[in-house]
Amino acid sequence: MSKLFLLAVALCFLTSTSLYGQKSIWKTKDAYLGQKPPGDTPEVFGAGMLAKADTFAFDRVAFSDDGTEFYFPTNNTWFSGVNDRVCYMKFENGKWNGPFVLNAHYYAPTFSVDNQTLYFLGGQGDGKHSFVWQSHRTATGWSAPEVYLKKSYGLYDFMPTSSGTCYAGSNVHLDKRGDYQDYDISELKMSATDTTIRSIGEPLNTPGFDGDFFVARDESYIVISAKEQKDYECELWISFHKKDGSWTAPVSLGPKINDGPAHRWGEYVTPDGKYLIYSTGHSPKDCHLAWVRFDHLLEKLKKESL
Repeated sequence: MSKLFLLAVALCFLTSTSLYGQKSIWKTKDAYLGQKPPGDTPEVFGAGMLAKADTFAFDRVAFSDDGTEFYFPTNNTWFSGVNDRVCYMKFENGKWNGPFVLNAHYYAPTFSVDNQTLYFLGGQGDGKHSFVWQSHRTATGWSAPEVYLKKSYGLYDFMPTSSGTCYAGSNVHLDKRGDYQDYDISELKMSATDTTIRSIGEPLNTPGFDGDFFVARDESYIVISAKEQKDYECELWISFHKKDGSWTAPVSLGPKINDGPAHRWGEYVTPDGKYLIYSTGHSPKDCHLAWVRFDHLLEKLKKESL
C-alpha cells in the first residue's frame, strides 16, 4: 500500500472529523442535524430526534457558529421549570450524537458572540430576583452554571449582540418581576460596575406583554411575537433597525408562518442566516419546534420596510 494512498485516507478522515469545525458543515448534508431543509412553508424541526415521548423540545434553541453543536430545552409542560432540561446534540466522528442532558432546571440557551459562553434562564433562584446564568467552554465541555446577572426586575429572553448591547424582555417600569403584562423589549448596557436597562419603546412595545424576540447579532433586525392575546397566542413579526437608531414599524412574516391562532415564541435564526426556528402549538400536547426558510423573506421585507 503506497504512502500516497495512506495520506489520502488520512486526509479524508480528518476532513470528516475536523473540517466541520471550520464553518463548512452549513453547506453539507449533515447541516441542521442532517434534516432536509424546508422551503417557505414551516415544517417540524427535529421530529423524533430531540425528546422522549412524554416530553417535547421547545423555546429558544442555539446552534454553535460552526454548526456542529445544537442546544435546546425540553419539558413536559409550559409554565413550570421543575422538569426543564437543556439538552444538546453534537456532530463528531461523522455523525450527530445525542441528545445528552447538559443542565437541569434551565432553558433558553444563548451563545455569547465569541461562542465561548452559554447563557441560560431558569435555575434555582431565590424567589425574589431574576437571574441570567452563564457557563464557560472548557477543554472537557462546559463549566457549571453560575450567576451572570441578578436583578429585582424581570429578565427574559436575554440576548447579547456584537456592539456589547444586550437585549431582554423586562418590566422596567414597575420593578416587579411577576407583572408580565408590563414586560417590554429592553436594552441592557453593562459595565464592570453597573447595569442600566431601558425599554426600547414604540413601535416594538405595546401596553401588553412584549418579551419574546430574537435580535440579530449586528442588531439589523428583530423578530418579535406580536399581537399577543391574553393567553399568549400571537403572530411573528419583524422590525428593522434604521440608521438613526430607531426601529421600523413591525410587519408580519406572512400567512404561511402566521397561519391562524397559535402560541409562537422562542424565535431563533440559524448562524448562517438561512432558517428561522421557533416554538409553536396550541397547548403542551401539540407543542413543537418549527423551521422555515428565512433569508429570502428577510430581504423581501427589508426592501419593503426601509
